[in-house]
Amino acid sequence: MTSQTTVDKTGPADEAPAPLAPAPTKGLRGHPWLTLFSVAIGVMMVALDGTIVAIANPAIQKDLDATFADVQWITNGYFLALAVALITAGKLGDRFGHRQTFLIGIVGFAAASGAIGLSDSIAFVVVFRVLQGLFGALLMPAALGLLRATFPAEKLNMAIGIWGMVIGASTAGGPILGGLLVQHVSWQSVFFINVPVGVIALVLGFVILKDHRAENAPRSFDILGIALLSAAMFCLVWAIIKAPEWGWGDLWTWAFIGIAVLCFALFAVWEMFVREPLVPLGLFRSVALSAGVVLMVLMAVAFMGGLFFVTFYLQRVHGMSPVEAGVHLLPLTGMMIVGSPLAGVMITKFGPRIPLAGGMTVTALAMYGMSTLEAGTGSLTMSIWFALLGLGLAPVMVGATEVIVGNAPMELSGVAGGLQQAAMQIGGSLGTAVLGAVMASKVDNDLAGNWADAKLPPLTPEQLAQASEAVRVGAAPVPPGTPAGIAEKITGVAHDTFISGMSLACLVAAAVAAVAIFVALLTKRGANAEAGAGAAHI
Repeated sequence: MTSQTTVDKTGPADEAPAPLAPAPTKGLRGHPWLTLFSVAIGVMMVALDGTIVAIANPAIQKDLDATFADVQWITNGYFLALAVALITAGKLGDRFGHRQTFLIGIVGFAAASGAIGLSDSIAFVVVFRVLQGLFGALLMPAALGLLRATFPAEKLNMAIGIWGMVIGASTAGGPILGGLLVQHVSWQSVFFINVPVGVIALVLGFVILKDHRAENAPRSFDILGIALLSAAMFCLVWAIIKAPEWGWGDLWTWAFIGIAVLCFALFAVWEMFVREPLVPLGLFRSVALSAGVVLMVLMAVAFMGGLFFVTFYLQRVHGMSPVEAGVHLLPLTGMMIVGSPLAGVMITKFGPRIPLAGGMTVTALAMYGMSTLEAGTGSLTMSIWFALLGLGLAPVMVGATEVIVGNAPMELSGVAGGLQQAAMQIGGSLGTAVLGAVMASKVDNDLAGNWADAKLPPLTPEQLAQASEAVRVGAAPVPPGTPAGIAEKITGVAHDTFISGMSLACLVAAAVAAVAIFVALLTKRGANAEAGAGAAHI
């Protein structure tokens, strides 16, 4: 257990104990509120990219002639890289300084964004999205470490709250900004915008940020643990994404799943013996903490997996512009912003169990409601279900953080904070992959029958496969020169088949949320809740 204690003292949430809180500064460097402003601009890029790219996905898919799985990897690659690197990034900041780590993250994230905008193939887009995720992982714990070391204890919670509002506003504004850029400029501009923002954050960082070092910085890194966890996650998500193409009974599908299980097992064994483990397994002795981690994963599976299809539904089925699609998503992100402080009050008064179970109940109801959406569903009905989804997610985002960090020993709070972030990112990646596989399977099974029922000209197996690929993203496979009457029939079949797939995916998401209700009942407030919640809230 000694090795675990060594790791925990170097975690990003534990790097700056109360004695490090500085006296009021007279200059720019190290000024608490200016530090908050500086790091918020940097982290805003990461928050924006969580939603802004979803609006650009249809344009990217069309312009680069990408497949359904390719578009999934635009999201999956980013979130997977972010998730795997978060805890390691926190240790890097503790050892080499959070200021330096933050600035490197800014430069790398902005450079990767610019490279995506210059890419002319989907392969390069995915590669640079992975790099975005890696550099984004450097930004998040480093920014939190800087706030932790700069603000006096009595003002830290206020700073974290304001930072959370900035991130919430960025998340909510992502669809609108993305829609404006895609519609009036290009999908490339969605990524190019990060370059000037990164330059501003870099200049402010050089002028304002003051370096802080943890007293007991780590002297080694769990390289093998990082490699095993990364390999396990990659193989698992890759198998799920490729399963519709290969088949669930195919040898390759189960080979990748088997490799993933083996890597997870080896990772668990290795973590028990390494001196400074990537994830100390002693954390999971707490049932409540383990339930909190599982809850974060399940919440993200339902949320991110469901959101992936909504952008295609709005733009391809309803024919909305990117801006209109962004506006229609505002009730979701807006209610998350409004609901978060209300959830905080409820959790303080009643504890986390009731708000968490209630939040997942509302989330399950919202996902069920989204499964009833049709081609002719009006904006008001859509907005109600989107708003309910945001209202249900808010208490889970706030409460699960408190459960994870509050039920960890104080010396493990930094690792627990990184685990909370990683659980959410991994859940988002898995949600996109799992629900994408459900969607693809449903479309493949229904398209041929729907096509025949509409008395359309029969398709060869190759043509049917190409048509199925288009329908998975809501597009109508209408060949050039097709008569108007036939084109209308094809469009109707494509949209009906897409909606049937989306409905099934939303029902699966609702079932995941329903399971999460029972997981929420295993949670409880920890002895260190007040000390840890602020540190891991973002």
